[in-house]
Amino acid sequence: MEALCHEAIDADLRVSRFPLETLAVTIGRAEADSGVARTIARICRSDIVVVDGIGLPPVSHETAEAFYRLVDAAYERGGLAVTSDIHPSGFDAIMPETVATATVDRLMHRVHMVETGGESRRLAKALAGKGREGNRPLDVIG
Repeated sequence: MEALCHEAIDADLRVSRFPLETLAVTIGRAEADSGVARTIARICRSDIVVVDGIGLPPVSHETAEAFYRLVDAAYERGGLAVTSDIHPSGFDAIMPETVATATVDRLMHRVHMVETGGESRRLAKALAGKGREGNRPLDVIG
């Protein structure tokens, strides 16, 4: 998804990318200022909105609600991408069922879903000592 975002930016498209928790904080701050609709509208003005890292661990009700609000606002406008470690049918395991159902209903309508598999490249690099820190050996504690 990161590479696709870079390609979109290179093509002069506006991209907003949020880890799920950062999205929740952003919308939570707007809620304190009574500006949720304005904040979500600003985010949705991007050509592509990416919500990254939905999966484990479970999310709070506030985080699930923030995610739903964005998905609902972006619904049928296109340009919404979501990355997840779990299939959307399992979202009710990580967020309240009613919010998960409404969110997945909107996400799965007119969706292009890309499922990836295989070994984690980051884990393989880290185990080979070629992670972010270059060729430093990996110390595993546990």
